Amino acid sequence: MSKDEQMEVDMVAETENFAVWRSPDDEGYIYHVELGSITLHLASDEWEEFLELMGDANDK
Repeated sequence: MSKDEQMEVDMVAETENFAVWRSPDDEGYIYHVELGSITLHLASDEWEEFLELMGDANDK
């Protein structure tokens, strides 16, 4: 992966207090979920599982 590819980021979504962005990885993307002073870094498969979890939480 070139230096330019490592610096490339894609903003997925953001609100006033939270943000989700992704950056390229050798196996797809790493998703970065910024929650105030905490940032979660999730591989693509973990991201899919996280979305499923949040969808289930939203259904309750």
